[in-house]
Amino acid sequence: MPVALHTSKPKVLIPEKVSPDGLALLREQFEVDEKKGLSPEGLEGIIGDYEALIVRSETKVTAALLEAAKKLKVVARAGVGVDNVDVEAATRHGIIVVNSPSGNINAAAEHTIALMMALARNIGDASASIKAGKWERSRLVGIEAKNRTLGIVGLGKVGLTVARIANGLGMRLVAYDPYANPNLAAAASVTLRPTLAEILKEADFLTLHTPLIASTKGMIGKAELETMKPTARILNVARGGMIDEDALVEALEAGTIAGAGIDVFTSEPPQADSSATRLISHPKVLATPHLGASTKEAQENVSIDVCEQVASILSGELPRSAVNAPLILPEEFRTLQPFVTLVEKMGSLYTQHYSSQVNVNVKAQSFRTTFDITYEGALASLNTTKPLFAALVKGLLSPITSYSNINIVNAEMLAKERGILINELNSRENVEGKPYSSSVTLRARSTRSRAASPSATRALHNNPPTPSPQESQDDQVIQGFVSGSQPFISRLDRFKGEFVPRGTLLICRNFDSCGKIGFVGSELGKAGVNIRFMNVAPLYEGEGVEEGGGEGEGKGNEALMILGVDRPVGEDVVRGLIGSEGVLEASVVTL
Repeated sequence: MPVALHTSKPKVLIPEKVSPDGLALLREQFEVDEKKGLSPEGLEGIIGDYEALIVRSETKVTAALLEAAKKLKVVARAGVGVDNVDVEAATRHGIIVVNSPSGNINAAAEHTIALMMALARNIGDASASIKAGKWERSRLVGIEAKNRTLGIVGLGKVGLTVARIANGLGMRLVAYDPYANPNLAAAASVTLRPTLAEILKEADFLTLHTPLIASTKGMIGKAELETMKPTARILNVARGGMIDEDALVEALEAGTIAGAGIDVFTSEPPQADSSATRLISHPKVLATPHLGASTKEAQENVSIDVCEQVASILSGELPRSAVNAPLILPEEFRTLQPFVTLVEKMGSLYTQHYSSQVNVNVKAQSFRTTFDITYEGALASLNTTKPLFAALVKGLLSPITSYSNINIVNAEMLAKERGILINELNSRENVEGKPYSSSVTLRARSTRSRAASPSATRALHNNPPTPSPQESQDDQVIQGFVSGSQPFISRLDRFKGEFVPRGTLLICRNFDSCGKIGFVGSELGKAGVNIRFMNVAPLYEGEGVEEGGGEGEGKGNEALMILGVDRPVGEDVVRGLIGSEGVLEASVVTL
């Protein structure tokens, strides 16, 4: 008599409240257990039975919990941040971590507008006043948003949504974001400004929509607040820590600015006698307890999003928003790994070098959004280049975004959000006789390449092989190769010279004349910076000297100094290198 085989469904554990609509999607295929109120020990005791775990912000997904999760394939965070998930431990265990980065965009944007309008019309003060039995119409006269200037710092998804709503209110829109897509900005009626300082001076309302990274932490402090209009109001529904809370309290006390609408704080919930508590209690502050994503619709959106991703992963498909390790066959990845490292370094070098250059002409550098990446040699015959594409996106974006894990799962999505077009090309050039079997050329163009549609994010040109694109004088070029699993940069812009992209590098363009190396070394020595190694990269044959160089040196050739240093080099030191005695241009990158 045949024996019936019973195959159990994969089990999903949900220890926090998740929208019923999302759970309904899972219950069609999986066994779903909702077990709220579990202690950390209780959760750890049962996690070994489950293939998926869906959490919000309260559950701590620790390394110990993941160690006990022997069957776990995916941790899904119903929200944006994954601060409560040990992503590194999950990656070590081969567990995919997913989130929902776009489900609360509209909620955050609307909350920003709500705070702005409440500040404009004194809603918080007026409500408290009338509840206290007062009738203070003359004291509570507000202002209209129409024809006021809204300054937006960070023109990403939320910033653009705020701009579109504010445009409907008749506001004048200006924004500062060095990596913004100009086409998207123009479509939202936003005028981009080259510096934060300009935005601060213009804004009647200032709203922040950037990630909290090293360059944005404390970006609005005492000096910045002092440049704003005394009638200006500031908003933050993004991340606590971008505004110096003590400086903001002082500015409000002194009448430097008129008010603030704050939803996020450096400590949440605020501790007694903390900077956040003092800010919240100030009469000119309208404060809310991190409600930016707290709408019924946003909670449903993120719930449905992560539940769909869990269903995909448990069914053997790829997720939309993985935040950790790439999904690729181990043997393929081992072959590609040295080139993945190289391409990521090239992308990071591009962003840092071209965005931070200080030069004699004080030309503004800009982050370009159109790139050609050309594979030569053995790389040109690969079946897949997705890991290389992902590595490039990770290198380009990691220095300027809060995404800590960009991989083949989410790289194309992130590139699309940033308006980045990457043309992947194969070259017919022969690498025989060279000290490597493959090389990679990254070329940033000032305009969209003709090789692909401007609407494409990732344009592939692999069959038949395509020759390298013609080089324009305006192109920004980086070339590299791998030798013995070690990545090397062989060209940077118009200069050829091999160096290992590692550590902190000071890159200087100068006239190739006596005394330049000594001058740079002396200045670094005064600043206590030690030089670990140095390479000098000359111009390619036939390259000339740019006009506008140092006096009396216009007939000499230029060169590039690449110095490996033992610590970061301050901006004041970099600026001190620029001049007739020193160098034409300098940048600091960390790889």
